[in-house]
Amino acid sequence: MTLTQLDEMRQSAVTDRASLADIRTVRLDKALPAAQRAEQYLEQIKNPYCFLCGESVVRLRFAEGGEDLRDRLKNYFVSCKKA
Repeated sequence: MTLTQLDEMRQSAVTDRASLADIRTVRLDKALPAAQRAEQYLEQIKNPYCFLCGESVVRLRFAEGGEDLRDRLKNYFVSCKKA
């Protein structure tokens, strides 16, 4: 998943509830390094900004002027490469 794709997801509106992944079904391999677990999570959740938790739609938003998810993920992946 590219940073451009993440940005598009952040800006998109939910149109089809059936297309959203349920976070309760996400399974991560704890034996993998953190960066690979993050990739695994993103692959399964499809859109980290909008997903289901049971019957509830969860939509993440960040305060204006604050760091957005794209920046947080970018910083996280950079820190993983340095480790």
